[in-house]
Amino acid sequence: MISGEEVAVKLESVKAERPQLEHEARVYKSLAGGVGVPYVRWFGTECGYNAMVLDLLGPSLEDLFNFCNRKFSLKTVLLLADQLISRIAYIHTKSVIHRDIKPDNFLMGVGKRGNLINIIDFGLAKKYRDPRSHSHIPYRENRNLTGTARYASINTHMGVDQSRRDDMESLGYVMLYFCRGSLPWQGLKAATAKQKYDSIVFKKMAIRTEVLCHGLPNEFAIYLNYTRSLRFDDKPDYVYLRKIFRDLFVREGFQYDYVFDWTVQIPVQIPEECIGHCPLLKPFPDFRYSNKVPVPIQELKGFVGIVSGLPPPVSNGIGIDIGYAKKANLVYSGGVSTKPDSKEFCEVFEDVELKGIANNDVDRRSLLVFRDGWIRAVDVNRT
Repeated sequence: MISGEEVAVKLESVKAERPQLEHEARVYKSLAGGVGVPYVRWFGTECGYNAMVLDLLGPSLEDLFNFCNRKFSLKTVLLLADQLISRIAYIHTKSVIHRDIKPDNFLMGVGKRGNLINIIDFGLAKKYRDPRSHSHIPYRENRNLTGTARYASINTHMGVDQSRRDDMESLGYVMLYFCRGSLPWQGLKAATAKQKYDSIVFKKMAIRTEVLCHGLPNEFAIYLNYTRSLRFDDKPDYVYLRKIFRDLFVREGFQYDYVFDWTVQIPVQIPEECIGHCPLLKPFPDFRYSNKVPVPIQELKGFVGIVSGLPPPVSNGIGIDIGYAKKANLVYSGGVSTKPDSKEFCEVFEDVELKGIANNDVDRRSLLVFRDGWIRAVDVNRT
């Protein structure tokens, strides 16, 4: 790209038996402007391929689930649930149903949008109503299964045409998958795909919701029972569904700090000799932080980590040297900003690589203090 930006490119052979990319690009266009919906920059045909150029995003929730040893904490699941319900609610307002809700189709953002969940892959999406008249599609049966069997709704398995309720039920299975680590109908053996699908739906129908949600807060069973009770053309109460999980979040005493299970945690303690020499380590009245991790500069070796929860604004400033009296202590790549509670040595980073400088004066050591995505370089000998 001329701008130098990194992008994602999705390709599809023009000879594909069932081409989907042009349809997907049209769906993205109809959803443009929504929070957590990637922007399609270009669609066209080149060298025998249909190509779609869109925003570059981060790892999928399935990738992060594997990274976290295939189990998410309740806090992380609830943080995710709030955004996931919002994403599905938005596409439904645009008369679109996704029809393939699964962890692989939700990607985290990058940089300062690293905590934002993005919904992707609209190859199977369709309109459930006329965008102008809002006339709902008619109820139909004997439809083939569309989507991923593991997360498909019971009605989808039974051949009923999909509507809004099915996206929401699928999301319920996704959340249970994150909480439990797996679903009871995973790994079933069968001679044919149809027999396997039949075994999956039999298991889904046979297991009681209370058993499926055993050991979890009641809100998960409430959610699943509610979505399963919806009629074909019912509009889900998205506000209610978000509220039951938000209320649970508050009752559990969690903080909306966007510290997920995969957030980088650096186990470095504050050196005792530094206490009393770091004015910026004092808490500020209006500044909440959850992870205060100073790192002595001489102990830094290579890549430190990605700082999540980066708050705006982020202005320019690449490859800045931070130091005192022109003696650089470290180099970073990221943004620079100011913060009212600190007039000096206050920097904001996105993707951060910190390096010790060869001619660093050890007598003028620095610390890095991580606070909710803010990193402060503090000269420990400066009073």
